Amino acid sequence: MNLHETTVVLVAAKTATLAFGSALTYLSYSAFRRTDSRALRALTIGIALLTLGVLLGGVLHQFADITLEASVSVQSVFTAVGFAVMTYSLFVDIIDEPDRTRSGARTGD
Repeated sequence: MNLHETTVVLVAAKTATLAFGSALTYLSYSAFRRTDSRALRALTIGIALLTLGVLLGGVLHQFADITLEASVSVQSVFTAVGFAVMTYSLFVDIIDEPDRTRSGARTGD
């Protein structure tokens, strides 16, 4: 694969990631608004950070004359923080309600 083909694949993959990330951010935000769930709010923030990292990394490389390594580093920081927030979203309900069982089964039967 030559440099031009690699660039086309990279731009296509980033565009798809941006499109799907934006759609997921919108859908999770809509779910958060309907339910007012702290877990969905954290999930929305995590997905938004992943998506923002993709956008920012690409913009920095293409338009701000930043090296590919630096722009990938910026994107990687957003990815790490986004995944950390998404991981937190899985535990936020457990933290808020420690007596609730994870399976949803009733206790005391």
